[in-house]
Amino acid sequence: MTDRHKELTGWDMIIEPRSGLFDLHLTELFRYRDLIMLFVKRDFVTFYKQTILGPLWYILKPLFTTVVFTLIFGKFANIPTDGTPHFIFYLSGTVAWGYFSECLKQTSNTFIANANIFGKVYFPRLTIPVSIVIINLVQFGIQFLLFLGFYCYFYLSGAPIRLTQSVLLFPVVLVQMALLSLGTGILVSSLTTKYRDLTFVMGFGIQLWMYLTPIVYPASVIPERFRLFYMLNPMASIVETFRHAFLGVGLVEPSYIALSWGMTLVFLLAGIVLFTRIERTFMDTV
Repeated sequence: MTDRHKELTGWDMIIEPRSGLFDLHLTELFRYRDLIMLFVKRDFVTFYKQTILGPLWYILKPLFTTVVFTLIFGKFANIPTDGTPHFIFYLSGTVAWGYFSECLKQTSNTFIANANIFGKVYFPRLTIPVSIVIINLVQFGIQFLLFLGFYCYFYLSGAPIRLTQSVLLFPVVLVQMALLSLGTGILVSSLTTKYRDLTFVMGFGIQLWMYLTPIVYPASVIPERFRLFYMLNPMASIVETFRHAFLGVGLVEPSYIALSWGMTLVFLLAGIVLFTRIERTFMDTV
C-alpha cells in the first residue's frame, strides 16, 4: 500500500481478494515471519508435552526401521548396496526419506487440521505448512546426528565409505527436500478439500513413493534404458546425492540433478497456485 493510499483510507493494510492465477502475495510470508516462528514453537511444545520419551522417538524410529531393512532386504533378500555395509546404507536412505515424508504427511493435512483457525482470523495460510517444514528440521537434525555417529563408527572400522565433493551439495539437497515436500504437501492438501478420500490413501501413497525411491536399493540396479524415466521421481536424485556425499556411492549426474530440480519446482509452483486458489473458498465448503 502506498503512502498516498494510507493517507486517503486511514488504514495501514487492506486485505483484498486475489483474482489472478499467479496473484500469490508471497511477500506476506516475510511480514508474518513472527507468526511462523510461533507456530514452530507451538508444534515443538505440543509434541514434547504429549510424549513420554520425547526426542528419543526421533532416534528410535529410524533406528528400528534401519534394523528391519537390514534384516529383510540385506540378510534375507540380499539386495546389493554398492559395496557399502547394509546398515549405514539403509540408515542414510531412511534419514533422508524421513524428513521428506514427515513434512509431506503433515502439510498434506493443512486445510483439514486447521479449519477452526482459518475460520476465525486472517493470516497467510501458507505460514502453517512453512512452519511444519521448519519444525521438522529439528527431527532431521537429531536423526542426522545419529547417522553421523554410525558413520564415524563404520569409517573408523575400515568400511569402504568416504566423503566426496558432493558433500558441498548437502545444504542444497536439504533445501530441495523442504521445497519438494512443501509443494507436494500443499498440493495434496488443496485436493483433499474436494476429494476427502485422499486422506485415506496418503499413507499408502507415501509408502509406495518410498519403494519407488532408492531407499532399500541403489539406483544402479535400475536398467540404464529406464533410468531417465526413473529419475523423474525427484527424490531419487536427492537420495542418491545424499549417499554419494557421505558414502561415496550413488548416481550423481548434472542431468539427473537438473531433472530433479525441474520436477521439484513444478510441484512447488503447482502446489502454491492451487493452495492460494483453494484458500479463498475453503471455509465455504467445510
